[in-house]
Amino acid sequence: MTLSFKSIGLSEVRVKTLEKLGFTEPTEIQSQAIPHLLSGRDVVGQAQTGTGKTAAFALPILEQIDAKNKSVQTLVLTPTRELALQVCQAIRKFNTDRRIYILSVYGGQAIDRQIQSLRRGSQIVVGTPGRVLDLLSRGDLKLNNLEWLVLDEADEMLNMGFIQDVEKILAQAPAERQTAFFSATMAPPIRELAAKFLRSPVTVTVQQPKAAPSHINQVAYVVPRGWTKSRSLQPILEMEDPEAAIIFVRTRRSAAELTRQLQAAGHSVDEYHGDLTQAQRERLLLRFRQRQVRWVVATDIAARGLHVEDLTHVINYDLPDSVENYVHRIGRTGRAGKEGVAISLVHPLDKPKLRAIERHTRQRLEMGNIPTRAQIEAHHLKKFQGQVRDALTSERIASFLPIVAQMSEEYDPHTVAAAALQMVYDKTRPAWMRSNESNSDFSPKPNKAKPTKRNRPTKRNNGKGVSPATPPN
Repeated sequence: MTLSFKSIGLSEVRVKTLEKLGFTEPTEIQSQAIPHLLSGRDVVGQAQTGTGKTAAFALPILEQIDAKNKSVQTLVLTPTRELALQVCQAIRKFNTDRRIYILSVYGGQAIDRQIQSLRRGSQIVVGTPGRVLDLLSRGDLKLNNLEWLVLDEADEMLNMGFIQDVEKILAQAPAERQTAFFSATMAPPIRELAAKFLRSPVTVTVQQPKAAPSHINQVAYVVPRGWTKSRSLQPILEMEDPEAAIIFVRTRRSAAELTRQLQAAGHSVDEYHGDLTQAQRERLLLRFRQRQVRWVVATDIAARGLHVEDLTHVINYDLPDSVENYVHRIGRTGRAGKEGVAISLVHPLDKPKLRAIERHTRQRLEMGNIPTRAQIEAHHLKKFQGQVRDALTSERIASFLPIVAQMSEEYDPHTVAAAALQMVYDKTRPAWMRSNESNSDFSPKPNKAKPTKRNRPTKRNNGKGVSPATPPN
């Protein structure tokens, strides 16, 4: 039997709102958690990001909240500013009562504006632990009438060192409240926190399918011996030419360095990490969504709230620590039935990690070779040929026909066309293609080595012993 939102307890008005938004059936976490939350039970929900957790707690809260009471009735804690904004926007989308105000509070935004909103009245507050504690200490955030407290992404709270702040907030909340914890994993500290602050909670567990979506093409490129990752990435990007991509790195420093290198190579790319101010992050997100920036180099934590429609590529410049994070990363592309590409750069020592990923996803990763200069040039020429075909059907072509006719009196028309194409192509192709130097090729090249016992010069080989290919950095 297929469950509906009405069958799990939501009102007719809420169901109609969800249908308008395109939601006709509850996800597994929603079908399990919503009835318990509607009945007043505390809930511990274990489910991966992207399974519909926000609606699982937001919908039952919106069903029961008192719109006439302007005091804070719901507090949702999130680990990052981006997630706070994302959750806040989702709740606003589900809300049908204009008397209910949803406020997001986080560091990096003027606290005075948040205080004014609290004084005017906000029934639902979504915020990060640091800013919530700040507002509590100032006396501007009052939890006297709090009915619901939600801890979202509890495992990330733990990873980012916020658990002590969360405990302080939970300790200040009224004892008579309904509490829900949602987390992708349940580490012992999270279980201890739930045991301490939740009253006889119902545990809801949704097993995330191990297999990665079949419409995501997963490719791993082994970094050649002696090469840097950044050097290996360049030809891959030239060949793939992603329309919109997130490139995942491990640290903020790596994000900044890789962004500088890619920008120097002429690519449309920017960095996204924890060192940026909130205003900088919001501006970058807007530019990325409007395709003013094609690629974003991001750390995992900063990218928690970075969701972009029609993301064509996910690139693991650094492999994540867990296979679950790998699935979470690549799941950002190939959505709504569209094709996606997931690329991973690996060193030979990373191969055990690849085997673990294959076992977890039950899929074989394609092993790719770093594209050569010849392959990339052929790819660019093919793309250029398509652009020429498009130009042949353009109305503007009539403006140039007299020039061709005039020059054809002196030169063969084919030669005139070829010269024009060469001029345009030379201006559009990457800088490395304009050089004839051997080191502009991306493929590994052998270097001469010092004589060893195995290749020491002899009369027979006339001193021409060489070592295996060792490309320079």
